[in-house]
Amino acid sequence: MAEEAGTGTDLPVKRAREEESGVGSEAVNHNNGAAVEEDAALPQGVSAVIPGWFSEISPMWPGEAHSLKVEKILFQGKSDYQNVMVFQSSTYGKVLVLDGVIQLTERDECAYQEMIAHLPLCSIKNPKKELFEKPFFESVAKALRPGGVVCTQAESIWLHMHIIEDIVSNCREIFKGSVNYAWTTVPTYPSGVIGFMLCSTGGPAVDFKHPVNPIEADENAQSTRPLKFYNAEIHSAAFCLPSFAKKVIETKSK
Repeated sequence: MAEEAGTGTDLPVKRAREEESGVGSEAVNHNNGAAVEEDAALPQGVSAVIPGWFSEISPMWPGEAHSLKVEKILFQGKSDYQNVMVFQSSTYGKVLVLDGVIQLTERDECAYQEMIAHLPLCSIKNPKKELFEKPFFESVAKALRPGGVVCTQAESIWLHMHIIEDIVSNCREIFKGSVNYAWTTVPTYPSGVIGFMLCSTGGPAVDFKHPVNPIEADENAQSTRPLKFYNAEIHSAAFCLPSFAKKVIETKSK
């Protein structure tokens, strides 16, 4: 249940800012160039300097922020675990924000959801089951059958290469089949891109870079909601990396 919830509310909406989150807690005062605290009456991440705009600010991507114009706040409140806000934006439709960080928008959610699902599913013939257990990679590797595959979110090459480097190293040690890094564009995610780690267990070889499951043709023929982003060409292209990332990832993959 959400506390202090509101629906269909115009800016500003009063809710105490969560100081411990460290997200969306500062804005730049363009009159004097100094960092100032946001108005406590504004929802987390909503800029006090540029009225009516949401700005995603976090120590995870210092020195930059992505902003969206807010038409109306549709919901805001606090669940048992997170601060939650949903707003109608001018250009990306409805936007879901958790703890001051954009999770998805109506306009670009397909780029993430379709890729994280179809990159692994289209890399093997007749997929039977998707498994996910903790503690993460080791448990996943044990849970999968020979030649089984897993795909997980793996950060941005523009912001977190040091994290990606560790992820690739860990996966290379744990998974005895294929280990590959792919990426896609999601305009409302920090830096505009997000990566995926694709791994397979030992057994039948898996070539993630070349889809073998023609789900695209079947889906478009049968579904009333065709894919908006994924296709076979973009599947293969997702594994093409810029030189700086390719160098690090290929070194850790050996």
